[in-house]
Amino acid sequence: LSFSGDWTDMTKTFNVICIKWGTYYGAEDVNKLCAAIKRNTSYDVNFYCFTERTEGLNEDIISRPLPVLNVAPELVFGNHRKASGLCDDNLAGLHGQRVFFFDLDSLIVGNFLGGEALAAVGSSGSLIFLLTGFVNGVSLGAGVVVARYFGAKDWDRMRRTIHTTVALGLVAGVGLTVIGVILTPQILRWMGTPDDVLVNSIAYFRMYFIGSIAVVMYNVGASILQSVGDSKSPMRYLIAASLINIVLDLILVGWLRMGVAAAAFATIASQTVSAVLAFAKLTRSQEAWAVHWSEVKFDGPSLKAVIVQGLPSGIQNSVISIANVIVQSNINSFGAQAMAGCGAYSKVEGFAFLPVTCFAMALATFVSQNVGAGQPDRVKKGMKFGCLCSVLMAEVVGATIYAASPWLIGAFSREADVIAFGVRQAHTITLFYCLLAFSHCCAGILRGLGRPVVPMMVMLAVWCLLRITYITVTLHFIRDIGVVFWAYPLTWSISSVLFAWYILHCPIPKLGGGAPEVKA
Repeated sequence: LSFSGDWTDMTKTFNVICIKWGTYYGAEDVNKLCAAIKRNTSYDVNFYCFTERTEGLNEDIISRPLPVLNVAPELVFGNHRKASGLCDDNLAGLHGQRVFFFDLDSLIVGNFLGGEALAAVGSSGSLIFLLTGFVNGVSLGAGVVVARYFGAKDWDRMRRTIHTTVALGLVAGVGLTVIGVILTPQILRWMGTPDDVLVNSIAYFRMYFIGSIAVVMYNVGASILQSVGDSKSPMRYLIAASLINIVLDLILVGWLRMGVAAAAFATIASQTVSAVLAFAKLTRSQEAWAVHWSEVKFDGPSLKAVIVQGLPSGIQNSVISIANVIVQSNINSFGAQAMAGCGAYSKVEGFAFLPVTCFAMALATFVSQNVGAGQPDRVKKGMKFGCLCSVLMAEVVGATIYAASPWLIGAFSREADVIAFGVRQAHTITLFYCLLAFSHCCAGILRGLGRPVVPMMVMLAVWCLLRITYITVTLHFIRDIGVVFWAYPLTWSISSVLFAWYILHCPIPKLGGGAPEVKA
């Protein structure tokens, strides 16, 4: 940073300059650079841009003509063009002052769209889960009810529950679309999203929520298939969706450079394919669990059973997602580089969480089916085996990400600061994935036993209230992003202890059949 006099005198004004010549970078790139600098410093900043094209520059940017060259014409290429302009002893009247010079190339980061775009997409997880978490939680509860009837061979109530769940998913998907599109700007501002990221974030989220019904319906279809013992089909559909998403991202974002909204469109298009595939299987099946669109309607007793079982999970997901939004707002306060780095890590983490969530859902289904069939011994064996496999797999995945984090984060961005934030978060969290897996498995087991209120209370108390309190209080005294990162291992540890104690003292129902009885 350029300044006058003693650099320790924080009352001085800092002068920052950049040179933009030609048309490769536009005024919007200069505006982003200026905003990022001013947001990440407490000093007064005079931002100078030397350019032959001033159109589109923000009013707070001081524009000046390109400096006169003091080099031979044959050297006027590449960096010589920029560096030679700094030879003027009284450049912009800054005689005698040291100058911090920005080449605009340092701003354009990431593989295709840059750091701000990566930050916009990277911060998506918390908000998306906020608006979809409740619906997905209810779908999970519905799956437990269907699994109980399936295990008890109560085909009539199973069919009514399945069609009620589909109807609920359709209504919830439409409602989610409306709420998401309308409330996205306000929620993003409440999260403290920086101005230079806000426009991209709004574009991404609105496009995502326009097609969010596809996300909801895939979860509904997958939940039904898993509850009747078919876990392979949802996996195949998810793999197909992932491949389609990658191809569309490369075409729309990498090749056509259509921006972050195109990235959201790629996600929604791939999720639509997975939802169509799931319901194609459900509607063509000749089994008792087949879906018939003419029978899709709300059945009172079935709706009550789904809500009683799924409401605690839905509330749990929603409140946890609110806590995650608050956590994300704390990350946002460290700037766009932190947002981009943590966003890149969250994408890697999403793949790591897949086996964890899959084991948890499988355990909920397995336990509920065997409770419905009246086989408590199989319940106990499944609980032990599922927890062991999930914990071991999660730790192997965590250790792999720990070792490979520089390359994994680097796949999303080439900027050193972005990679540093992502790697630091990975090195803080990944070796504790075993605790996350254990907590999720215990929550799945308790849902299968008809006790969804217990994981709801544990996670609300520990993953929400305690996590937010710890971050808020500690950041007040220690202004370091590592405080935010450590919130996850700490709260996972506490929830694991609480779940372990409860599981050891929780009786297993021995009677088969009937709807799950929800207990505390």
